Amino acid sequence: MTSKRVLTSSNSENSQFMAPAEKKMRREQDVHKPQAAATVIGHRQAPVVATRAPLSASTRTAGAATVAIGPSRGVSKRPTASAAPRGAAVPKPSATTKTVGVGGSRRKPWDLKGKNRVSQLEKQVEQQKSQISKYESQLEALSQVRQELEKVSNDKNLLEKELSNLEQKYKVMETLRDSQETELQTLKMKLSVQESSMNRLQSSLRDREEEVHSLKETVAEQKEELHAGEMERRRLHNTIQELKARNIRVFCRVRPLVNGGFSKHIQLPASDDKSIVLAKTEESHTGKTADTQKNYNFSFDKVFGPHASQQEIFEEISLLVQSALDGYNVCVFAYGQTGSGKTYTMEGDEYDDTRGVIPRAVQQVFKAGQKLATQGWEFTFTASFVEIYNETLRDLLYTGKASKRPEHEIRKTANNEVTVTNLTYEKVYTEDQVQGLITLAKENRPQHRRPKMTAHPAPSVFQLHIEGVNSGRDVTCKSTLCLVDLAGSERMVKSQSQGDRFKEMTAINSSLSTWASSSLRLRTRRATFHTETPS
Repeated sequence: MTSKRVLTSSNSENSQFMAPAEKKMRREQDVHKPQAAATVIGHRQAPVVATRAPLSASTRTAGAATVAIGPSRGVSKRPTASAAPRGAAVPKPSATTKTVGVGGSRRKPWDLKGKNRVSQLEKQVEQQKSQISKYESQLEALSQVRQELEKVSNDKNLLEKELSNLEQKYKVMETLRDSQETELQTLKMKLSVQESSMNRLQSSLRDREEEVHSLKETVAEQKEELHAGEMERRRLHNTIQELKARNIRVFCRVRPLVNGGFSKHIQLPASDDKSIVLAKTEESHTGKTADTQKNYNFSFDKVFGPHASQQEIFEEISLLVQSALDGYNVCVFAYGQTGSGKTYTMEGDEYDDTRGVIPRAVQQVFKAGQKLATQGWEFTFTASFVEIYNETLRDLLYTGKASKRPEHEIRKTANNEVTVTNLTYEKVYTEDQVQGLITLAKENRPQHRRPKMTAHPAPSVFQLHIEGVNSGRDVTCKSTLCLVDLAGSERMVKSQSQGDRFKEMTAINSSLSTWASSSLRLRTRRATFHTETPS
């Protein structure tokens, strides 16, 4: 009699938790899969010792039941005990289910109940699987929702940060707005003040414009009066010059001795600055009487002593220079013996205190021209420098080769003006230009390179042609200022000149005699040097 291996339980209720053998086999095949949701509720029963060899894993016997050994979810695992006949080997507990073969063709009553229970459990398993699938779908959906939630949370954090930054910026902008509003209110107040001030200034401007208009009319009237006064001044000024000495004035300048002393034969009355006394000692022809001293009195328009400065000399001449700017021809001569100081008086040195008549006259003309420019006058100045050497004209401003020096002739134009052919005329605009021309003239003089004691300076003539135009009043004026440095006069008997020197001295004395005759004739006829009256 074969013994059957059966599963026993301490109570009949535990039998309903046993699983068929086929299900156990599937579980063994799916050992790597997660445990199924089927669980056994209650205490686990110890397996019955089998006297028969277990079926193969691939054998599937009808009527077998599979019981899940593993603990169900949420139920703690408890130790179980198994019952076996004495002497039989007790198998070790296993984590897998076992298949129990049931012999015989007749089913036991408990087996039907188990089958029904298994069927119910399988239905429950299917339901659980369906529910698990549903839960998994929900879980997957929840996972996506969670991811979206995390993304939304991250976006929310970023937006919160951005919101925080925007709030800070908003606060800054509010502060700036408040500041701008305050500044705007301040500017509005300033604008109101400025508008009020502008209205006041506009009213004042209208008053000033009316005042300016009135002043312009006054200025126009005063300009007319000034022009009339200037014309009257010119007329009276030259009338005074004519009344002083019939338009020819003679000054005498006494040069100091070389050693600084004073000549005994010259006497200057202290109370009279227009006369000079020359004392001459005459020897007795018979020798019986003592030598006698004879005095010769000379009167001039002005006598300058040995200590007179260059400025004092020019002050007396400056009135005549002003006449040249007014449109009258003016001529100033320096005449005397050789070494009497004629060239020093006319040209002077390079220092301001010792400048001569020519540079000082040019300075006065330029300054007066600048003042008259405010009254609408425009002046043009042209300079020339010539000397008469052995009855021959020499251009002292000539800069070409000596071999190509042109010849010059004195001619009178159709307008009754005296001109020199082939002469250099330089337009000058400043005093420095005139000073440069004077230096050039000194270098071009032949006697400039000779020893001083043998030199016989030739007469030199510096001319400044003046042309003035007042376009606003259609007035013009034209004149010439002549500054002449005559040659020294010497007696042929005392000088004992011979050869070329005798020829030079003869030409000089001849020119001086001609000049003296012309001056005497002009003085006798009471003629004036100017040839036209300014408009």
